[in-house]
Amino acid sequence: MRHGNLFVVSGPSGTGKGTLIARLLEEVPDAWLSVSATTRRPRPGEEEGVSYYFLTKEEFLSLAEEGGFLEWAEYSGNCYGTPRASVEREMAAGRQVILEIDVQGAFQVREKMPEAHLVFIEPPSLEELERRLRGRGTETDDVVDMRMRTALVELSQKMEYDYRLVNDDLDEATRQLVAYVNEIAEQQ
Repeated sequence: MRHGNLFVVSGPSGTGKGTLIARLLEEVPDAWLSVSATTRRPRPGEEEGVSYYFLTKEEFLSLAEEGGFLEWAEYSGNCYGTPRASVEREMAAGRQVILEIDVQGAFQVREKMPEAHLVFIEPPSLEELERRLRGRGTETDDVVDMRMRTALVELSQKMEYDYRLVNDDLDEATRQLVAYVNEIAEQQ
């Protein structure tokens, strides 16, 4: 049995983190994607414990005070966080736990679990990143501009990560990510 590990995957919006993680989960049988907790109301089709753990603000803040989150933040009046107990349970069972969180959250996780492996997904270029964001057709110009400004800040912190890969070719990026996770899992 392989030793359980924690992998934190970050990168600017539009770099393909979600697609890469979905492919990783298909190719690494012992990989498990962590489910976040939130205080926002469930959207149609979202399931408790699958999409999120839905908590009241009081429950969330109480759990945060008790150290129950590896990281958490508040966005637009709603709290989001990574429950520590489920991550530790899955790692103890020998799983390769994957968190998809922003740079700020990744550094919070590193403070609480220094053994975490931080993975940064980069776009091939800023021009390509902007093309991808605009190509979605789901965001206004103002939102794309905000995401690009955020991307510059996130890219400036990529050297703090243990492993970095450029998602230029999806198959190659998937191969690299799977190889990295397997290499770490087999070291123990």
